[in-house]
Amino acid sequence: MTKFGRSKITDISQRQSEGFHPHRRSLLALGGGALLAAAGMQAANAQDYPARPIQVLVPFAGGSASDVITRILLNRMSTSLGQAFVVDNRPGAGGNIGTDAAAHAAPDGYTLLMSTSGPLAANKALYKDLPYDPLKDLAPIGLFATLPNVIVINSKLPPKSLRELIDYAKGHPRELNYGTVGVGSSQHLAAAYFEQLTGTELTHVPYRNIAAYTPDFIAGQVPLGFQLLPNVLGLIKSGDARPLAVASDKRMTAVPDVPTAAEAGLKNYESAAWLALLAPANTDRAVVDKLYKAMVEAVNDPKVRALFVEQGAEPLVMDPQGLKNFMTSETTKWIGVIKKIGIEPM
Repeated sequence: MTKFGRSKITDISQRQSEGFHPHRRSLLALGGGALLAAAGMQAANAQDYPARPIQVLVPFAGGSASDVITRILLNRMSTSLGQAFVVDNRPGAGGNIGTDAAAHAAPDGYTLLMSTSGPLAANKALYKDLPYDPLKDLAPIGLFATLPNVIVINSKLPPKSLRELIDYAKGHPRELNYGTVGVGSSQHLAAAYFEQLTGTELTHVPYRNIAAYTPDFIAGQVPLGFQLLPNVLGLIKSGDARPLAVASDKRMTAVPDVPTAAEAGLKNYESAAWLALLAPANTDRAVVDKLYKAMVEAVNDPKVRALFVEQGAEPLVMDPQGLKNFMTSETTKWIGVIKKIGIEPM
């Protein structure tokens, strides 16, 4: 882990009624003074923030791509803010467990959340009883990175372009298997979206983890993937996988020779895991602004950007309002895709 300055990240598993009476003058005066004092204290607290380490809940396992990228960001943010960030990994239920814990934490600026496209958008359609509302229970701070899905195919198969893959899939309906890390994962939704846009029929093969998928991809049993780059970069470098397109509006820095889907002939196909920083709803706006400023400084740091690219992520800055609007549009998009697939809510 690259360190910036002396920063360090530590792990842990874990009014009154109306009416006025003369004899109440002194009480009302006292109450008014207390309110003014409280307001002044709140302003002072925001000005002095942060005065102690900040806990950041990450709803995915330690060592995952989102976890590693988040730690890179937080290391740099700690330099700007002068306090350490304590990462608390709470995986489970597609990211819902950790996201829910943060959504219901005290809005004091000392418990934050890093969450992604699943818990903040797609899970609204994937789960019957989501225990939190991403748009009501969380205060967006900013989006800081995206991990576009990359369409890869076993290099022994004939298609050498995205157009050829689409034609091949149409000529072999349901014969092409693609692997993911589970129903509702970004890989699964990316593939389903691809099928809807192209009129193709593929076969989904879910795995418990990416390590189990890799040997089957190499053997040709599951020769197709709509993967995050960190999952297949080794396969691309070894020549076992042929990258056909990236599902984003711009080419990826880490694989600049791979065209975007639009460049390869498939317009409007964009699918990515995105990483955002949030706080519980009702967190002081001054605190949110201070965190956003530190986030921007981190993302603009050349060292941070280089480390993001190494992890297959594209650095990106989106402000609080922009993130809120983006979460709304992504929720609408993936609800439509999921309903069309016919996935029953869990």
